Amino acid sequence: MEGRGHLHPISLLIREANRIFGEMGFTFVDGPLLEDEWYNFDALNVPKDHPARDMQDTYFIKDEPGKVLRTQTSGLQIRYMTEQMKKGILPPYRVIAPGKVFRNEATDMTHEAEFFQIEGLAVGEDITMAHLKGAFATFFGKIFGSDTEVRFRPSFFPFTEPSIEVDMRLIGENAPEKLRNKWIEIGGAGMIHPQVLENCGIDSKKYRGWAFGPGIDRIAMLKWGIDDIRLMHSADLRFINQF
Repeated sequence: MEGRGHLHPISLLIREANRIFGEMGFTFVDGPLLEDEWYNFDALNVPKDHPARDMQDTYFIKDEPGKVLRTQTSGLQIRYMTEQMKKGILPPYRVIAPGKVFRNEATDMTHEAEFFQIEGLAVGEDITMAHLKGAFATFFGKIFGSDTEVRFRPSFFPFTEPSIEVDMRLIGENAPEKLRNKWIEIGGAGMIHPQVLENCGIDSKKYRGWAFGPGIDRIAMLKWGIDDIRLMHSADLRFINQF
């Protein structure tokens, strides 16, 4: 049809991610862009004096004390677990939550002041890192249409213990030549810190879980060979029309 519009690559990727994780039994959730500090920081073990709360990183709302433009999608996992417990719905939980986040930082080819993350959460009595690795391998394999290897490296986040950085490598004949057999850093993840579960009213001695939050923009850049993240937020129809 002449004049037909095109979906933005971020929208395409979010739809595909929701489909893939939906097939794995995950539920889609959403939440507000203007977030309470408790959900964005406090409940996630981010202390009051943490550098992430400085004006250099966080957009605080002048006329609404205690409110920020969310800096991460991790607050959505807090909202979901808290709301489920208030309803008396105990784990297991499986949640996927893609959404826009904001950071007060300079922009360049790989950084933007606003970008998208995809939050994943699984909580239950028998959740392990092996389940997390399997979820990543399945997701990346279907997104890139190739066999995928995943590796974990030690890291630190206040809301996970242990914390990891996730790398993936596409292998096999179907892998894009530019990415084939190269380890690529994707983002952070880890086992949910027991205190975070307790902050949501969940018994950390009975339940455990994992969470992840890689950047969707980063995955889109890899999938379609986009070399500048700023293009995805430019509103330039010449860019959008390629998709």
